[in-house]
Amino acid sequence: MTCTQKQIRVLFKYSKTLTQEAAAAKAGMSLRTARIYLSGGGAMASEKKEWIWRQTHKDAFEMVWDVVEEMLEIDAGLQSQTLMQWLIDQYPEQNFNWSLLRTLQRRIRKWRALKGPDQDVKFPQRHIPGKQSQSDWTHCNELGVVIDGQPYPHMLFHFMLPYSRWETAFISQSESFDNLTMGYMKAVAELGAVAEEHRTDNLTAAVNNHGSRHVFTERWTAFMDHYGVRPSMNNAGESHENGSVEKSHDLLKNALDQALRLRGSRAFVSVAEYEKFVRRIVDQRNKGRKERLAEEMELLKPLPEHHWNDPKEVWPTVTSFSTISVDKALYSVPSRLIARELKALVYPETVRVFLGETLVQEMPRLAPGSRKINYRHIASHLVRKPGAFANYQYREELFPSLTFRQAYDALQHGRPERADKEYVAILHLAAMNSEQDVEAALATLLETKQLPLSATVRELIQTIPCDMPPVSIPAPELCSYDLLLSYLPRAPKETYQ
Repeated sequence: MTCTQKQIRVLFKYSKTLTQEAAAAKAGMSLRTARIYLSGGGAMASEKKEWIWRQTHKDAFEMVWDVVEEMLEIDAGLQSQTLMQWLIDQYPEQNFNWSLLRTLQRRIRKWRALKGPDQDVKFPQRHIPGKQSQSDWTHCNELGVVIDGQPYPHMLFHFMLPYSRWETAFISQSESFDNLTMGYMKAVAELGAVAEEHRTDNLTAAVNNHGSRHVFTERWTAFMDHYGVRPSMNNAGESHENGSVEKSHDLLKNALDQALRLRGSRAFVSVAEYEKFVRRIVDQRNKGRKERLAEEMELLKPLPEHHWNDPKEVWPTVTSFSTISVDKALYSVPSRLIARELKALVYPETVRVFLGETLVQEMPRLAPGSRKINYRHIASHLVRKPGAFANYQYREELFPSLTFRQAYDALQHGRPERADKEYVAILHLAAMNSEQDVEAALATLLETKQLPLSATVRELIQTIPCDMPPVSIPAPELCSYDLLLSYLPRAPKETYQ
């Protein structure tokens, strides 16, 4: 029995609230027929027809498809708009027009699926809790933020944990080493722990990109060593290898954009107000990540006891060689400090030496095992003991430049019996006068094939003219002072009784 569409609609209407028997009675059909309609979705089995695709219109590209297919085989990157314009220009008799673009797009899409080149396959990564953190900068100019009435172009330093998706962000103006280290320090301080590996892009602040081999800079390696973290980077041009933070860039900026739309204004009174806005959005995004973050926090490493840029305090004693050892590196100091205990503050890049509270010396920090002997600290003593120069343990440190070394070699060749004494006297001249003037005198003597004796050098440095730049200070216009006084607030007049 075949029922009308009205009966079927009545059946389905009442089957939602009544039993099948009651709904069938309402629709005026038997219970068996009602069950068939209900199980068949409103149709009898005999009424179901198999769908067969049929071409409903003539293929507009049948005559030229072989040519289009050949072009795609040569260059699969050709776009449908380009091919459509080409067909319109090359086959005017076919009456191709832009209304056929959708048809051409479907044909090309099907060709790419059946015969086109393989597409790039993405490999979803299994993130291990506590293993890695990632950071990168992202430009935010498209947010259109305005500070105090002026457009505010800026970037965000974006830090995240790929497993828990926990993130934080800070306003940054450049991709410098200082901003990189500051961003990382603030991020891990907020997190309260560090992952065993930190991944960055091929940033010039952290990576030497000269040549085909990219290696981390010594400064970045030392910074990571302070936290006990292994640095890593993605391959050049493969930003997707830093994909977690790259994807989070878009999601974070979209969240900021939506929040700005709800706020109704992109203008802020100050940078501090905008920073609070960014912080609020980041905190909102982190609320749903607390469970996975708690799981990850159990596997993260603790922070070091002190910040990277906090100085380490060392108390070296000056040896009889007029040297101190700081962090396994050797430095010379003035000889008047021999046998005195000094305080050395060791910063990431400098060492500052104090006697009590008085700063006596500041020098670049050396790597462990290195040494820096300043000839000015010992030159006067070598003059009194020139024989000590020949076998001095740190003799190579007493050649301030290549010119000094060449002068010593010339003395060794011309006056070997007096070479050490003459060179020590030259070194003393450089310490007491100007190293640049002594070097210029040595260079002159070497160029003219003369032996660089200390007496000759002394005569030359005394005759070297000292060119002082002319200094002209124009007399000020006194009326300008009257103008300045006009801007000062006037004192109230005193009244007398």
